[in-house]
Amino acid sequence: MTALVARLVSGRTHYGWIAAAVAFFVLLAAAGVRATPSVLIVPLEQSFGWSRETISFAIGVNIFLYGLMGPFAAAAMQRFGIRPVIIFALALLAAAVSASTLVTQEWQLVLTWGVLVGFGSGIAAMVFGATIVNRWFQERRGLVMGLLTASTATGSLVFLPILAAVAENYGWQPVAWVVAIAVAAMIPVVFLLLPERPQDIGLSRLGEAPGAAPAAATGNPILTAFRILGRASKKRDFWLLAGSFFVCGLTTNGLIGTHLIAACMDQGIPATTGAALLAAMGIFDLIGTTASGWLSDRYSSRKLLFWYYGLRGLSLIYLPFSGFSFYGLSVFAVFYGLDWIATVPPTLKLTNDAFGKDDAPVVFGWIAASHQVGAATAAFGAGVVRTAMYGYLLAFLVAGVICVATAFMVLAIGRGSRPATGRLVEAAA
Repeated sequence: MTALVARLVSGRTHYGWIAAAVAFFVLLAAAGVRATPSVLIVPLEQSFGWSRETISFAIGVNIFLYGLMGPFAAAAMQRFGIRPVIIFALALLAAAVSASTLVTQEWQLVLTWGVLVGFGSGIAAMVFGATIVNRWFQERRGLVMGLLTASTATGSLVFLPILAAVAENYGWQPVAWVVAIAVAAMIPVVFLLLPERPQDIGLSRLGEAPGAAPAAATGNPILTAFRILGRASKKRDFWLLAGSFFVCGLTTNGLIGTHLIAACMDQGIPATTGAALLAAMGIFDLIGTTASGWLSDRYSSRKLLFWYYGLRGLSLIYLPFSGFSFYGLSVFAVFYGLDWIATVPPTLKLTNDAFGKDDAPVVFGWIAASHQVGAATAAFGAGVVRTAMYGYLLAFLVAGVICVATAFMVLAIGRGSRPATGRLVEAAA
C-alpha cells in the first residue's frame, strides 16, 4: 500500500509530506488523549467525591511519564523502526483509555489515566515529530516541525469542545470511549502509509542529494538514550534548553492545559465555554506555531524564544486580573494562544545546531522530558494551590514571573559554542 501511494504521488510531491501528514494526525489523536483529563476533573469530583488534588496527582503522573518516555521512544524508533513503535503506543492508548471506564478507586485512575496513558502518549509525542522531520526533511525542517507541533493544539481544538459537551450531557465514561475509538482508528493509517525511511521507497530526504542515507542505529535503545544523555549533559546548552523547556511545560500543558477549564468553572463559567476557550487558543496556536516554524528557518532562534517566553509570562500575569469576562478571556485566548507551544520549532533547531542531526532526536527527547517534568509539577502544584487557597491566583502569578525570567535566560543558548554537524556520539554497540 505504501509503495502504491508513493507511485501515485511521484512527480507531484515528495512522499515526506505524506509521512508528515500521517504524523500530524497521530499527534493530533495523542493530543486528544492528553487533553481529555482537563475535561474530566470536575465530573470525577462529582462522581466519586475525589479531591482536585487527588485527580491532579493522576494527571501529574500522566504528564511526567509522557515526558520521561521521550528519549527512550526516540532511541526505540531508531533501533526498531517508527511504525512498530507507534502502532504499539496507539494500541496501548486505546486499551488504557477503554479500561479507564471501569475505574472505581483512586489507584485505578492513577494506573489508567496516569501510568498507562502517560506511557503510551509519551511515545506518540514531540520526539515522534522530531524523528519524522529529521528522517524525511533536509530542507523546510522548521516549517514542518511547526506544523507537527501545532497538531497538539489542533487536537485540543478538535476534541475538547466535543468531549466537554459529551461529559456535560452523558457523563464521563462516554468521553473515554470517544477518545479510545479515535486513537484506534489511527493504527491502520500508520501501518499502511508510514514507511520507515525514504530509502525504503527509493527516495532521499527532501532537499538532500540522491543516495545519501544516515547510518542505522544499533544496540540497546535504553543504553543509547542514557549514553547520549551523558555526553549531552556536559554541554551548557543542554541545561539551558532543558531548563527553558521545563518552564514551557510548566506554563502550558501543566497549568493552562490542565486547569483552565476547572478555573473557569470556579468562576461560574460552564465547562463547554472553558473548552471552547481552549479550542480558540488552539486555533491561534495553529497559526502561531506554524509561523514560528517559518520564522525559525529565517531568524535567530534565541531571539524568537526571548519574545515567546516574555509575552507568555505577561499574558499569565494578566489572566487572574482579566475578571474572567468574555472580553478579558478573549484577549487572553488570542495573546496566549499565538504563543502556546511556538517555542518548539526554535528549540528543536537549537538542539540540532548544538548536537547534530543524527543524535538530536534523542537529545530532544531528554529536553522534552524536562518539558513534561515542568508540566507535571504545575499540574499537581496548581491542584495543591487550588485546594489550599480555593483559587488559582498564586499559581498564575508565579508561572508568569518565572516565564519572564526565562526569556532572558534563553539569550545565552548557543553563545560561544560551535554548531555540531555530525553525530554527538556513536551509537551503542
